[in-house]
Amino acid sequence: MLPLDPYAARPDTLGAEEWRARVDLAAAYRLAARRGWSDLIYTHLSLRLPGRDDAFLINAFGQTFNEITASSLLTIDVEGRVIDGSDRIANPSGFAIHGAVHRARPDAHCVIHLHTDAGIAVSALQDGLLPLSQHAMRFWRDIGYHDYQGLAFGPEEQVRLVAELGTHRAMILKNHGTLTCGRTVAEAFVLMDTLEKACRIQLAAMAAGPVTMPPEGVLARTHAQLTADPEPEGALEWPALLRGLMRSEPDFAR
Repeated sequence: MLPLDPYAARPDTLGAEEWRARVDLAAAYRLAARRGWSDLIYTHLSLRLPGRDDAFLINAFGQTFNEITASSLLTIDVEGRVIDGSDRIANPSGFAIHGAVHRARPDAHCVIHLHTDAGIAVSALQDGLLPLSQHAMRFWRDIGYHDYQGLAFGPEEQVRLVAELGTHRAMILKNHGTLTCGRTVAEAFVLMDTLEKACRIQLAAMAAGPVTMPPEGVLARTHAQLTADPEPEGALEWPALLRGLMRSEPDFAR
């Protein structure tokens, strides 16, 4: 029997576009949990509400990734303040990085920031992400870097971060973690999946012995091939990921 439509349980109080956004973001949280990407309650996936520049969806502070459902997501403003009338709380400091990227990049509808072991380990390496695998070649000369400057993330650092991100869809925050932004939830998620795998492969290869890299001409050609399609990445993968979640964790779509 085919899995149910993940968007079918829409409440009467929500429009179809917002409900679809909520389901997609809740799915991304659950998929992140399954991959071991959570850091207790301290990292986030955020999504701009369709048709809005001043409202975003995010998890309530205190929820773990595997608890998220479409209806449990908070609506916050660009400063991280809850604006949905509920008495739940967001994590304004946790949204600081997200809010900066959302403000600076109209195309960054979804922002994912993680503290995974592999991502942090690569972020602590002097040379950062190396093009040792086809996955890493997706980001060859196409990833931003931001130096670690402490826990506080004030306005001046936000300006520097978005300048260093530029037009890239991925960033390594040195000694801190990773970030991706996408035109869709699917794009941000698939890019993070690719970046996370590239980091794990690099650490495994470096632990095993001396590494080799293809010549620059091959790297340039491969990156061009991997980014040739102007449409958002993840469009083919996302329905398959949703089908898998509907078979194993259908409550995310409620």
